Amino acid sequence: MKKVAVFASGGGTDFQSIIDANERENFCVIEYLVASKPNIGAIERAQKHGIKPLVYDRDKYQDKAAFYADVAKMLKANGVEYIVLAGWLLVVPADFIKEFDGRIINIHPSLIPAFCGMGYYGLKVHTAAIEYGVKLSGATVHFVEADVDGGAIIMQRAVEVLPDDTPETLQARILKEEHKMLPECVKLLCQGRVKKVGRTVYIANEGE
Repeated sequence: MKKVAVFASGGGTDFQSIIDANERENFCVIEYLVASKPNIGAIERAQKHGIKPLVYDRDKYQDKAAFYADVAKMLKANGVEYIVLAGWLLVVPADFIKEFDGRIINIHPSLIPAFCGMGYYGLKVHTAAIEYGVKLSGATVHFVEADVDGGAIIMQRAVEVLPDDTPETLQARILKEEHKMLPECVKLLCQGRVKKVGRTVYIANEGE
């Protein structure tokens, strides 16, 4: 069974979607929750399900680089093979990405390459989509590379943008799709069925 670490910065609803799906289907071991700050909802979810938290506490770590180095050491020592960024709001440094090359995925609340990159997170993404006047938005799961939101796309789901949408209502509908898509991608990844050739990603049939 593949071991996974989930990184989260807030309430952890995407994290919860992975927990729930895994309790139904048992496709991985969620070894750690990595939290970007203390006292967030995701930590409570981890504790409720017996998942060990690693927390970035500014009183404990000299800087973020020290935190990432410590996390990388812990994950490797405990056999974690895949990392899932599920609402992670810190930029992941290139050195850390190299340590887990091709084994980190992220979910972003837009149809990449639209409304992504530095500065696009949370409600800012949905505000930008509405202000631009797009008719479709959605969510994207992609591999993580040093270029923020620039890695190869694994899966996307589109959501209609309605004329009376607010950033909050659009976010709520997109979250429903995130909560279906992210666990599915984690499952496929742990099954070894996510194949990447250059920037093209395809899902292999079982047994391939």
